[in-house]
Amino acid sequence: MSSAPTPLEELLAVATSARSVSIGLPASESVAERRFALTPEAAGTLVARGFRVRMQAGAANCIHYADTAYASQGVEVVERCEAMACDIVLHLPALSVRDARMLRRGSMVLTLFHPAQQDPAALRMLLEKHVIALALDLVGDDRGQRPFADILHEIDGRAALAIASSLLADAVHGKGILLGGIAGVVPCEVTVVGSDIAARAAARSAIGLGAMVRMFDDDVYSLREAVQELGPGVMASALHPRVLSGALRSADIVVVASTARPVTFGADAVAEMKRGVVCFDISRGERPAFPSLPQVDLAMASPADTDPANPLRLCYINAGNAVARTAAMALSNTLLKMLADIVTCDGASNALKLKPGLRTAAYTFLGKPVNERIARLLGMRAADINIFLQFS
Repeated sequence: MSSAPTPLEELLAVATSARSVSIGLPASESVAERRFALTPEAAGTLVARGFRVRMQAGAANCIHYADTAYASQGVEVVERCEAMACDIVLHLPALSVRDARMLRRGSMVLTLFHPAQQDPAALRMLLEKHVIALALDLVGDDRGQRPFADILHEIDGRAALAIASSLLADAVHGKGILLGGIAGVVPCEVTVVGSDIAARAAARSAIGLGAMVRMFDDDVYSLREAVQELGPGVMASALHPRVLSGALRSADIVVVASTARPVTFGADAVAEMKRGVVCFDISRGERPAFPSLPQVDLAMASPADTDPANPLRLCYINAGNAVARTAAMALSNTLLKMLADIVTCDGASNALKLKPGLRTAAYTFLGKPVNERIARLLGMRAADINIFLQFS
């Protein structure tokens, strides 16, 4: 019998050409946008799926999560420049020139559209670096819906009524009243202009709190769907001037959401409204719904904004920013699937080819503006992204 050793197989690590995709989470430095894209749990899920997640130190303070909550999930806490230099960057506000310079050439940045806040110089930097920029609120799904936009609009409607209830119930700076639900006490009146997702969310919250709700819209089909969804607790009407004027005069809360034809209320209409009425603009239009009223960002709103001795009429905006943590939870749910789809498609370009909903959300691609509004901001002609995708 031979005493020579018998050779055995040895298991060795096999290198692969694929590298983990890095995702950057820089902090928002914009006063107008306080929301954050991912919760610690969502970031941990991405790490478990093989992503490398890098977050700027203190970025999640706006949703009251410490860096340690992310670090415990495998997230790397880094400087801003390192978070901005990732393959995919989640940055909800419009980019500044300084941030655009930090982006890696050919990377993908996911933002909210914010057309009025876009800096042309920052956009030109995106073109120069061939950054693929996608607006999350323009992303569509296979059913033709916009999941990011819809969930953010629903949060806007819910947040508006939650804050309205708090403002009216404040015994010092408000009226010290509940919206309704008390036997023998006439409920407050809520006038909702529009019948989209945000308007329906606001109306649903108001009905749940016992208020009397009137909804106005000229889109009869949308209005009918809203009534069927909300039930008999809402009184619906077309935008008839006399009926709407009467509802505004008696309303304790006025919520203006998006309509097919933007609705604005001038100084004359506002003058007929109640003292201390609480107004919300949750529309997506570029023009304010109440041009004559001072605007208060709901992210920083407080009952102290109203003087009890001289209750002002104010217009509250940016409802979703007041509940940034809820927004982060909602965004996380949708982002997890979207980011998985991008990686499954083996790259951003392929993802845009295979996912029409992503394609419609792109506003810069391969050094060209591919969105009409962005192109106008730059004084350029928008390129057809489909042509680029055929040859990329």
